[in-house]
Amino acid sequence: MDRTNKGRKSKKREAPFSIRLSFEERARLERQAGDMPLGAYVKSRVLDGAEPPRRKSPQPSIADRSALAQVLAKLGSSRLSNNVNQLARAANSGSLPVNAETIRDINQACADIAKMKALLMNALGARPPKP
Repeated sequence: MDRTNKGRKSKKREAPFSIRLSFEERARLERQAGDMPLGAYVKSRVLDGAEPPRRKSPQPSIADRSALAQVLAKLGSSRLSNNVNQLARAANSGSLPVNAETIRDINQACADIAKMKALLMNALGARPPKP
């Protein structure tokens, strides 16, 4: 038994096999692999030639990472959480004046939050719930 696994049997594997590729060769293999790990794709092609199973949770694409970066930047530069907290405090104390400007600001905050949620869900590959 392997002591590092606290009593669980570990599956012994041989030393890794490495291969040097040019930038173009690696990029070509990554395109061919699609959403599966590159190592699994190469192993399946070399050993049996069968189409390998697809990865269950694909890595975010560059566009998705860009969307995540946009959301994080927007969240970092906004005072959204502070403003929502102040609105809640004012509403709980009864001191929130309800006028056209307040309603407009609350609606804008809700729209901003909804847009951020949609961008995050899209970037993470989740589908928004049906209304």
